[in-house]
Amino acid sequence: MAVRGRKVCIIGAGPGGLASAMLMAKAGADVTVYETMPRPGGRCSAIEADGFRFDTGPTFFLYPRVLDEIFASVGRDLLQECPMQRLDPQYRLEFGAGGRIDATSDIDRMKAEIATINPEDAAAFEDFLRENREKLSRFRPILESPFSSFLDLLRPSVLKAAPWVRPWRSVADDLQKHFRDPRLITAFSFQSKYLGMSPFQCPSLFTILAFLEYEYGVWHPFGGCAAVSEKMAAIAAEMGVTLRYGEPVEALQFDGRKAVGLRTAQGETRFDALIVNADFAKTMQALVPESVRRRWTNRRLERSRYSCSTYMMYLGVEGQFPQLPHHTIYIAEDYQRNLREIDEWKVIPADPSFYVQNACVTDPGLAPAGMSTLYVLVPVPNQGSGIDWKRESSAFRGRVLRQLQKVGLDLPEERIRYERVLTPADWEGGYQIYRGATFNLAHNLGQMLLGRPHNQFEDLEQVYLVGGGTHPGSGLPVIYESARISTRLLCQRLGLSFPEVPADRLALDAAGKALRKVA
Repeated sequence: MAVRGRKVCIIGAGPGGLASAMLMAKAGADVTVYETMPRPGGRCSAIEADGFRFDTGPTFFLYPRVLDEIFASVGRDLLQECPMQRLDPQYRLEFGAGGRIDATSDIDRMKAEIATINPEDAAAFEDFLRENREKLSRFRPILESPFSSFLDLLRPSVLKAAPWVRPWRSVADDLQKHFRDPRLITAFSFQSKYLGMSPFQCPSLFTILAFLEYEYGVWHPFGGCAAVSEKMAAIAAEMGVTLRYGEPVEALQFDGRKAVGLRTAQGETRFDALIVNADFAKTMQALVPESVRRRWTNRRLERSRYSCSTYMMYLGVEGQFPQLPHHTIYIAEDYQRNLREIDEWKVIPADPSFYVQNACVTDPGLAPAGMSTLYVLVPVPNQGSGIDWKRESSAFRGRVLRQLQKVGLDLPEERIRYERVLTPADWEGGYQIYRGATFNLAHNLGQMLLGRPHNQFEDLEQVYLVGGGTHPGSGLPVIYESARISTRLLCQRLGLSFPEVPADRLALDAAGKALRKVA
């Protein structure tokens, strides 16, 4: 019989913390979430001003299956609670070296798009899909299971997937089997930037990122990805979760290595377990004395590899841009140099690659009538670079505005009605992200599976991790999955029944192509 009323505290109301709150509340725990910001979502929250609404961080909603199953396990329906649209084209790729692709999951149309770049590569698209469909099926059990000891590496699912790891290959290397044209290799490898890594360094496993887009779609939740976070917070509150916004945790209390309580400006709270959804490296250094950390010491945190950062511009603009798709990615003419500037040389890019979201072409309610929101993201080095963004930001802003002209966006200053800029320094200081590394710990082979901080955190008792800093890694789908993994482990320890997905609520249709249809 399940033990009821166990006290679980969660630090951070980001996607992982909110998913954990829903699952633990359904399991019967007494859950309180502490969030520094005045609203839910963390990096997946909204910026609202002057009638404009932007996502702060993620704007691509990929592989909805995981969150759909979490909603189903707590008796909710994702598509009814969070209406969303599958985009077609899913995005536009503009190559500085010449050429354009309007990416689509329609196989015939996509082959025709590829043929405009290199006719000989068009037939390879279906081979790419077939191979990565098998790769995902092999790796899915690994991405949905914890890794707590070396014995976990001997599980049958791991051994079955081992031949697909190919540790000697990067994502870009792996794609050379399929595509000859370097622009097409980039088209199916730039997704490694979702992990904050270069495709020339990212392990070959992650060719599945591009596959997920074509197989399961790129979705836009109406109101933005932040609207999903807001709905999750509302559902959690309806389930009895206490959400304490604007109340950062100031200290943790320990009995040896066992975390037993926390303190905020409002007082102290004891708990039976703690779930940490805040940035891993920042939280360890700020709240956990080094004396109780055996593995993740300050020295190890300092020497670990971290993702790149991002320079962000949120622009509320007069006028509309119907010629520009919902998502557009510009790839620098010399992409390899651009990546080296970010990852190796750690300098401000001369010809920055960038991403721009023109969300109002799909969701006009995000801006006042006759206006648009433009979300601009530029990958740049993290704060380990030593770049002084107070000095450099203004000049780089001008460079980015000039870059936008390369995708047909000419923005005179008088058309910009609202503007907010976030630099790596802002991510580090305002959002408490270690080194401003917006995609967290890097996903090199040494920092995956057992090399990542464990879901049931190995250095402390009664502490569980969710979010990009633990297994499986960064990106919304795997962050939601981290919440399932960690809360399942926690339910086992507390004697609670983990909320499983009802058998009649499969998230995907029989073809595995999209979310189930909602009547």
